[in-house]
Amino acid sequence: MPTSPFDPTHLTREQVLQALRHMDREGPRMPLSTVYDLVYRSKRYAPRAVAQLAYRLALGQPEARWPLPAGAPTNRILENLSFTIATKRPTLENSPLLDGDVAAQERMQELYTGATREVVRPTKERKAPEATEVHEPQPAYEHATVTTYTREMALAELFIPEAELQAAQAALRRRRNLILQGPPGTGKTFLARRLAWLALGATDAARIELVQFHPSYSYEDFVQGFRPDAHGQFRLQNGILADFCHRAAQDPERPYFLLIDELNRGHVARIFGELLLLLEADKRGPAHAVRLPYSPAGSPPFFVPANVYVIGTMNLADRSLAPLDYALRRRFAFVRLQPEFGDPLREFLAARGVPAAVIDQLTTRLTALNQTIADDPELGPDFCIGHSYFCQPPTSPAEAAGWLRLILEQEIAPLLDDYWLDQPAKAAQHKKKLLA
Repeated sequence: MPTSPFDPTHLTREQVLQALRHMDREGPRMPLSTVYDLVYRSKRYAPRAVAQLAYRLALGQPEARWPLPAGAPTNRILENLSFTIATKRPTLENSPLLDGDVAAQERMQELYTGATREVVRPTKERKAPEATEVHEPQPAYEHATVTTYTREMALAELFIPEAELQAAQAALRRRRNLILQGPPGTGKTFLARRLAWLALGATDAARIELVQFHPSYSYEDFVQGFRPDAHGQFRLQNGILADFCHRAAQDPERPYFLLIDELNRGHVARIFGELLLLLEADKRGPAHAVRLPYSPAGSPPFFVPANVYVIGTMNLADRSLAPLDYALRRRFAFVRLQPEFGDPLREFLAARGVPAAVIDQLTTRLTALNQTIADDPELGPDFCIGHSYFCQPPTSPAEAAGWLRLILEQEIAPLLDDYWLDQPAKAAQHKKKLLA
């Protein structure tokens, strides 16, 4: 039979979904596993049969053999792709309730804590317990339809000049790693996604992965480590980065984008690990692969494909966040974003029916406030107020004045109390000017 060096861990979720659709189209599904079921949209499938078909479809070889045995090795691959593997309740062979109260039998099964065994086949003297219907949780959302995305579309919704957009694109192409930094509310995450769309030429969510760092985020979450599975057992699992790089490596002709929101909120050097080496533009590809510390001997080494681009965002106003070390900084290009209360925002609000008087009040007061914040030696430009607070105006022009007042009172004024926490009189003075 034909064989292939294709690594089964490189199987993608889309390839498995293609196999499930193929099995549904062909009519009756393959016989169910006696121990495990893959549960998808309220239907059950034999995990190894699904993996076998996905493997053959990925290779284009109808006779290819799935290289892993049934059970945990195959289940682990499917679980890593976010599929639900359900363990059938074991039949209690010595139970006196087998031929009696099914409900009582099921209650006893819930107490079972040993190793999974095969379900006993029904005979004339013995009835098999009725199967319990299992429903996989419905997805919280569906990916939006992929549409074309152009430079003109980006400039129409971004509040930066075309020259700055071109500079950010050039930096991303050159370094493959880009950090967008600036005060809160300046549209850093919004721009990060648009830069990815521009490079893809479409709003293709399948080739974009978004993750947000936080103080509890770890190397084991991001790269690889031992984490509990659905059965409470710790096992070696790939993190978001490793899975994303495997997907990108299978599609080398097209770019993939990893977006890291609030990058400096985590312990970046600890989370990145080997990425301090592998992220460099000239250290991409198999030639620079390294063995990950948790990987067992003989495991394939890990590398970052050349078609992976990383865009991070950094909030500079939070004093509790540690600055990036220089070893990490030199792997990235940096683009700074500023609050924009000039013509782009004015045109945006006017196009949505906000009256000119309200627009003048908003832009005049926020420009003056930001100048005060930037001139304060204890604050500075990193603490300025961003324009994103005002990017969701009401649909009715009559509500615009009240909308602006609420934002200033409920969102901007509390920030000023925090900025001048030890100078309440100064905070009150600036709030009075803002809300006059």
